[in-house]
Amino acid sequence: MRTKPIVSAQEAAARVNRGDVLLAGGFGMTGNPVNLLHALADLGTGDLTYVGNNVGEQGLGGGKLLRNGQLSKVVGSFFTSNPDVVEAVQAGGIEVELIPQGSLAEALRAGGAGIAAFYTPTAAGTVIAENQEARRFGDRDHVLVRGIRGNVAFLRAHMADRAGNLVYRMTEQNFNKAMATAADLVIAEVDRVVEIGEIPPEHVHTPGNLVDALVIASVTAEQLGTSASVDSTAGRHNAGRMAMARRALRELEPGNVVNLGIGIPTLVGELIEPRHQVVIHTENGMLGVGPAPQAGGARDFPVNAGKAPVTALPGASYFDSAESFALIRGGHVDVAIMGALQVDSHGSLANWAVPGGNQLGVGGAMDLAVGARRLIIVMTHTDRHGRPKLVETCTLPLTAKGVVDMVITDLGVFSFPDGHLTLLELQPGASLSQVKETTAANFRIAESVIPVAPDTATGSRE
Repeated sequence: MRTKPIVSAQEAAARVNRGDVLLAGGFGMTGNPVNLLHALADLGTGDLTYVGNNVGEQGLGGGKLLRNGQLSKVVGSFFTSNPDVVEAVQAGGIEVELIPQGSLAEALRAGGAGIAAFYTPTAAGTVIAENQEARRFGDRDHVLVRGIRGNVAFLRAHMADRAGNLVYRMTEQNFNKAMATAADLVIAEVDRVVEIGEIPPEHVHTPGNLVDALVIASVTAEQLGTSASVDSTAGRHNAGRMAMARRALRELEPGNVVNLGIGIPTLVGELIEPRHQVVIHTENGMLGVGPAPQAGGARDFPVNAGKAPVTALPGASYFDSAESFALIRGGHVDVAIMGALQVDSHGSLANWAVPGGNQLGVGGAMDLAVGARRLIIVMTHTDRHGRPKLVETCTLPLTAKGVVDMVITDLGVFSFPDGHLTLLELQPGASLSQVKETTAANFRIAESVIPVAPDTATGSRE
């Protein structure tokens, strides 16, 4: 079997030409080809189109290329994690193409599979899809997304053999696996290289015929950036937030596969116990998410969609982002619990951008909103300025139309029987008059509006 050359990061980076489309694996700084990207930054090759979930962090990974002015365009899902991108956009120095995370993963998989384009319900009716071709299939609108290919792909893997077969660590498959199929030249930086035959065939994630060259890499804590350690500020606990989380927990059933958004929804995960028999999914490629580790970072543990280290429960599994979003779009996630900026009386959701703000970070919300079998929103009843978040019609950029099944706020619980926003329960201490005063949507009141049951406040599901 033919062996693949092992080259230096500098030699590999020299194979990128001015004006190339560069695919860069990674989710945050996890599975990010830092050594290759920094070598490319040192060479100064410019006018590049960078395709990735995000552009590294400030001065790290793709963020170093950005600071050098080497990027003319970025294509990806979540750029707000790097303030340099926001600054570059405001200065008019870079073009941005924002695409939902699942659509990005599938576009790469399509590009690598020779599929020119595909239709998806994700982003239909939103500003993201304003210039995309749309068609209606069944009772849903779909938008056309074109496959993505690059001139060069930089990957990060844990291990390779001399034939180029790759094995990824935990959640480091993310976008790396699809990108390996979608570029003319594929270079992987790896922790170590072993001899042919030392990796069992059933353990290979990316076959060697897709890989052109290998780089033996090293990673420092500095290169990993802020996603390298446990986030000690995550999940601020107060009575109102915990009451909402506990009420959301009551909606989960044994056997449910559940995806939790950032913010208040993460508190639901802290309340889940083995007796609940709930499986947590994270869109960057994991089923069976456990609690945060007591110590350690992204080189020691998998990470969740918030880029924080987590543990893996017995029976957990890892996969790449394309397969993860196939689970979502295919209806294999039972419940998604998200936060929101606005929910309207029609069940439409806005949770990713505000007027006048930089619309540079949609992530996986649009995919989850249309793909999960049930969508529960957990949010404060008003924003920090006291303005209602339950409105008649969303005025903020939409995440998805008519997708919300239940809304849990610090004042009450709402659902949409027969398509009408309806108040079902009052949170402890809340009054009906208070709900009416702070709700800007027309809503019905269930025949028997009751306070949230006392066992909700304790987290009991019995």
